[in-house]
Amino acid sequence: MAQKARIYNGGKSMYTRERYNHNASRVRGAKAKTVCPIFENSKYPYHGIGIKLGDPFALTYKYYANKKFAVVADFGKAASGLYNRYYAEKFYEEIEPKTFANGEDSLEYYTHKVKSDLIGEVKLLYHVNVEPISPGLQFYLGLGWEWKSTKIQYDYTYMESMGGEKKFGRVNRSRLTMGPQAVAGIEYAYFKIPISAFMELEYFTDIQADPGWSRFEGGVGLRYIF
Repeated sequence: MAQKARIYNGGKSMYTRERYNHNASRVRGAKAKTVCPIFENSKYPYHGIGIKLGDPFALTYKYYANKKFAVVADFGKAASGLYNRYYAEKFYEEIEPKTFANGEDSLEYYTHKVKSDLIGEVKLLYHVNVEPISPGLQFYLGLGWEWKSTKIQYDYTYMESMGGEKKFGRVNRSRLTMGPQAVAGIEYAYFKIPISAFMELEYFTDIQADPGWSRFEGGVGLRYIF
């Protein structure tokens, strides 16, 4: 399009034309805010990979099947220091005098060292949108299953016979525990980058090595969403 402008020059009128570029941007400096994609309903499913700090310290993967349901798999190391008292109490169950060839008796616990303490978890989660409280906030509940493989080195003292000299011994034991867990947590994802932050609490019950033993676990973490 062209717009005419009249210029007077010695009584004569002249016309000039000015061209306007209508393809130029009309708004400058406006920057759209990027929201974590897990809130775009039309683009499910999504994946999330990250780390979890707590018990366990783990790599975490989350599959967002839709806005309501997700599956999580965690694999990492337990916070072994939180279990020191428990492992010490289990010494007399793990060590049986009849298993020794030297005829030791009068065994007494001295100390222990956790050589490895690995945890694997798989959880199914149900999400509840609580955006009216805070944009980008979700609450979730779920059920899962946990496996825990532990290798412990026990040091102990013993007397070979009455009135004999006290000696030191050492033995290694392996434990495999597993059982169901209940999960509750919150997840927040309203950033300018596709990152999701979460905090969760888990309740685990062992049905393998020590049936009926229960413990609270959990932690906080971040996942990259794609």
